[in-house]
Amino acid sequence: MRDHRKLRAFQLADKLALEIYKCTQGFPREEVFGLASQIRRAAVSVPSNIVEGSAKSSQADYERFLEIAYGSVCEVEYQLSLAQRLGYLGEQISKDVTDLASETARVLNGLIRSLKNGS
Repeated sequence: MRDHRKLRAFQLADKLALEIYKCTQGFPREEVFGLASQIRRAAVSVPSNIVEGSAKSSQADYERFLEIAYGSVCEVEYQLSLAQRLGYLGEQISKDVTDLASETARVLNGLIRSLKNGS
């Protein structure tokens, strides 16, 4: 089995999940079960799928879970954009977290491409 903790994609995804939890604490109360909950679930899905995929024995399963993680980080990027446009995030917080989400997506996409090219 693979050690997910050594993957840069996992390290970034883990940091992203923590930052999403921090920045969504300030969302309006009416969003607790709305956008805040949705973005948190998507953010936690990213490192969770990397971990689960790393535990799979087949390369195809590993790649599939990484692709699911990539889809989730893309979802987070959109949700951050929406939250910022709704005024739920400050300008700097939005930029910092959005940059982290984008970097996570780039690194994860690079990992997926390298695995597919190596297969």
